[in-house]
Amino acid sequence: MEEEAEKLKELQAETEKTMGMQTSPNSQNVFPTQEEKEEADSRSVYVGNVDYSSTAKELEQHFRGCGTINRVTILCDKFTGSPKGYAFIEFTDPDSVPAAVALHESLFKGRQIKVTAKRTNQPGMSRGRGRGRGSFRSMGFMGPGGMMYVPIPMSGGYNPSYRGRGSRSRKANHYSPY
Repeated sequence: MEEEAEKLKELQAETEKTMGMQTSPNSQNVFPTQEEKEEADSRSVYVGNVDYSSTAKELEQHFRGCGTINRVTILCDKFTGSPKGYAFIEFTDPDSVPAAVALHESLFKGRQIKVTAKRTNQPGMSRGRGRGRGSFRSMGFMGPGGMMYVPIPMSGGYNPSYRGRGSRSRKANHYSPY
């Protein structure tokens, strides 16, 4: 058993040497830095309204005249696996982006596509889903039809939800303005 484990380690080390990979704890990080992400985003475009049956090769054919394409990414739903209808195209040269943006509103598989320069996501600036904790929770509530009801602050003026200082427990129909 131990001999097999040693043989596996030797084989793994040998293949890593031939492929140029490092396994030491001081090896380089596999994830790109923020600067590398920004540099890749400066060479990329967003393509919206992409036909669901289109492939990466077809998109590559459509944008071939803009420059050399490094990567085509068609985003898919993680649960169903079906395409979301948009893609990102990364070029090898940043000068290809304006040429690709010139294809904005061109026809691709019978649909008018939207082409814009890819924006770089700011860390910590996610839109997220839901209301979050505390931001709008204390300011109001959601009513029927998704309409937000926000109470009017008591800094003067008429407030329809304010019922005066009188106690409700005395009489149900008792009017008490003060």
